[in-house]
Amino acid sequence: MWGVALAIYVVAVFHRTSLAVAGLAATERFDLTASQLGTFTMLQLLVYAAMQIPVGLLIDRLGPRTVLTASVITVSLGQAGFALAESYPAALAARALVGMGDAMTFICVLRLVSTWFDQRRIPLITQLTGSSGQIGAIAAAVPMTWALTELGWTTSYLVAAAIGPVLLAALLLVVHDSPARRHERGHPMSRLQLVGSLRASWSQPGTRLGFWVHFATPFSAHVLVLLWGFPFLVVSEGVSETTAGALLSLIIVIVVLAGPVLGWLVGNHPWHRSTVALATIVAMAATWALVLAWPGDAPLWALVLMIVAVGCGGPASMIGFDVARTSNPPARLASATGIINVAGFFAAVVAVFSVGAVLDLMTPGSSSDYPDSAWRVAMGVQFVLWGVGALQIWRYRRIVRQTIGRDAVESGSTMVL
Repeated sequence: MWGVALAIYVVAVFHRTSLAVAGLAATERFDLTASQLGTFTMLQLLVYAAMQIPVGLLIDRLGPRTVLTASVITVSLGQAGFALAESYPAALAARALVGMGDAMTFICVLRLVSTWFDQRRIPLITQLTGSSGQIGAIAAAVPMTWALTELGWTTSYLVAAAIGPVLLAALLLVVHDSPARRHERGHPMSRLQLVGSLRASWSQPGTRLGFWVHFATPFSAHVLVLLWGFPFLVVSEGVSETTAGALLSLIIVIVVLAGPVLGWLVGNHPWHRSTVALATIVAMAATWALVLAWPGDAPLWALVLMIVAVGCGGPASMIGFDVARTSNPPARLASATGIINVAGFFAAVVAVFSVGAVLDLMTPGSSSDYPDSAWRVAMGVQFVLWGVGALQIWRYRRIVRQTIGRDAVESGSTMVL
């Protein structure tokens, strides 16, 4: 069951990142400017973030199997539409569909993991799920590059879309909402009840703690991988294009390797989950400070240290979902997860836009030839987000620990976060 659900998530990540190697081809096919090309990525991020809370509510009401089915169909239709699109508006609409389908996937898989696995195994399986998704990003790089060269735009994306019906058949055959039932339905809720459910999830201090963990940990990797990493490394740090590509690929490798380690650590030391998140933030901020403060170009070893720290941010963000799992009743778990999942993508959008805005502000009249000083200030905006996130994590972990201690005394429970 988990293998099929994981395969659907991996393919969703593949579809999400399949445009990364098709930028030049998309520019030629749709006659795009650089800003228009960048809109594809930002649109997918915004759609993904906007869908998280509605998707969480849908899962709580309809069950993960039904929502995951809608996800596979939506992503496949979006990718097929992208294959056939011949205008910029049609291509944007298709990528929006891909973003909508992608947004439904991860929360569904996390809900299945929380239902099917033993409590002590859930942190490890969650990390394995998040890390394994990066296989989709790797598959979107090499095979998609070959396909676009050999098969052309339309055939390449249609073949990618054709994976959907195969996964849909496996989903319908294998995936059940719980070991006992094929479908688990929640109670129908009115609009006021839906709002009340969201308020109840958000009022839970553990949900807020998870929100800020997910806000502060993964956005730096998004800044580098989605848009600014390659020009920063080549222009500001003076590395070759080959080295820059290798460093960005290293982020994905670190995500895959660090996920199981952090999953094991969190599963065996649940009381220290927020400490692990804070340590990861400190490591990212410290290594970025080292690179940005280095006189001239930072040495390769310093860049590698920064990349390793940033790569650990993705697995550390999974801690937020684990906190939500132990802080909310099962009926509200998906909606709480949706709230938390918004945080990382909201921070990524803010960071990506802020870096670009600072670069333009410090280099008036220039479209791309940004000086080293502009890059250092622009990348420094990340410290503001880390500072806000770390302060909120520290604040809410104190509240959560006080709440747990009070409840444990009243009930005699030994449960820990």
